[in-house]
Amino acid sequence: MPHTTRLLLVTALVGAACASRLPAQDDHDHQQETLGHVMFPVSCNPEAQARFERAMALLHSFWWEEGARAFKAVAVADTTCAMAYWGLALNAWGNPFVGGPSGDHLRKGAAAAIRAQAIPTPTVRERGFIAAVGALYRDYESVPNAKRLQAYSDTLARLSRDVPDDPEVAIYYALSLVATASATETTFVRQKQAAAILNPLFRRFPQHPGLAHYLIHANDSPQLAPLGLDAARRYAEIAPSAPHAQHMPSHIFIRLGLWDETIAANQRSLAAAVAYARTQNLGGVAPEQFHAIDYMVYGYLQEGRDSTARRTVDEGLALTTVLTSDALVTNYNRVAMEARLPLERGDWAAAARLPVRAAGKGDIGEALAHFARGIGAARSGNTAQARAEVAALAAIEASLAGQSGYNWSRIVGIKKQAVTAWTLFAAGDTAGALREAKAAADLEDVTEKHPVTPGELLPARELEGDLLLAAGRYGEARVAYESTLCRERRRSRSLFGVARAAELAGDRSTARARYTEYLAQMQGGDGGRPAVETARRALVRL
Repeated sequence: MPHTTRLLLVTALVGAACASRLPAQDDHDHQQETLGHVMFPVSCNPEAQARFERAMALLHSFWWEEGARAFKAVAVADTTCAMAYWGLALNAWGNPFVGGPSGDHLRKGAAAAIRAQAIPTPTVRERGFIAAVGALYRDYESVPNAKRLQAYSDTLARLSRDVPDDPEVAIYYALSLVATASATETTFVRQKQAAAILNPLFRRFPQHPGLAHYLIHANDSPQLAPLGLDAARRYAEIAPSAPHAQHMPSHIFIRLGLWDETIAANQRSLAAAVAYARTQNLGGVAPEQFHAIDYMVYGYLQEGRDSTARRTVDEGLALTTVLTSDALVTNYNRVAMEARLPLERGDWAAAARLPVRAAGKGDIGEALAHFARGIGAARSGNTAQARAEVAALAAIEASLAGQSGYNWSRIVGIKKQAVTAWTLFAAGDTAGALREAKAAADLEDVTEKHPVTPGELLPARELEGDLLLAAGRYGEARVAYESTLCRERRRSRSLFGVARAAELAGDRSTARARYTEYLAQMQGGDGGRPAVETARRALVRL
């Protein structure tokens, strides 16, 4: 089914009446599910054991909605099964890579952890798992999520020493290593340690969904991505029923510039999410659907499929009723997918007019809109608007400062500095512009991207390359673009930038090679980008 038809099916769900469901109604057609194979023995009755392993398969693929129902069904089957409440507590935590839960999710998770600790358990292994989840929520009202996540990882480290041969203990300890890795640590020590634990287990248990999933997360960086490609290409086949299992491989595909595979993975993810929403009569659009759409749009734009990207964005923006279980994902991806169109195409006037759909939220979604508008305004010569966008970004940066979890204030500060650079350049201060652009790029180079995004709207180093090119410093521009391509492989704007800088610097051989590579990537394009025609004319001259 074409991606457009799938999006229209999602649209048709918007406004549908929410169905009231009881926890016992979790048995939608499980016979049709394929979630991989998990063996996780627990000291509960046989019915609870069977239900528990299905719940674990859901949890390993981050299927939070179904996971909550599945673990509740375990507790119904055996009220003395402490691990049912352990599962509910871990499921309530949600994605361990995005800073931890808040509000009802945090309160419900803490209550489940307390309940688990109150039920006697006969094994060291189960007591260790429950102690770890207790550390995850202990004193949640006063201790930040990041510190409690570290305490959770430390507890799992002890459990892995006490029970060294248990696969699930090893898996969860490895996952905790990745989850507690610093976003600014560029040697990836914890990720490599996690992969060293997971890889031998994946060879032993090739149908385990968590092993494939967490190997992707462990290798989700420019330097390590090739090591995650095998897991990425296998995960979707292991758990085809889980929407996240269809999407997650694209984290590796994006890093390697595999655009067709990126697009296909997120088309499958969207289809799985639509099918799930239809069976559950959801009265809105789940945030992971916007996540998949944003990744698809990014992939389309890297291949110059601008008309397809625009149609996808328009259909996505029509999905106005949204389930609010993850406002961060929803706000980020809805704003980003729209902003990418004018920015990737270099349509600066359109970027300057981008609506601020998240106005007043003071979050990263609103910041993305002000960034796009600021870059567009500065590059269109409207310094008054550009300064206003810088001021808006400064206010959001300040409002996000000191928040626990991922450092969004730092990200907004980088974007503010990039807009400032172009504002200075538009005002005639080339030296100041280049200083600010380099500083922004240097900081972004040591800041790992958040998994919510396929990539920054425009990389700061690429923007520095644009500035250097505009300033006539062609050799330095080429270096900046090549640096971008090391971090974000096969990005179309940087491919073109290297070729253009090389041509202007008189390096005909490099220019020919890079223009040829750029045009090959854009051969399926449908948007009539000026850069494509520039590249074609250049190849005739060269």
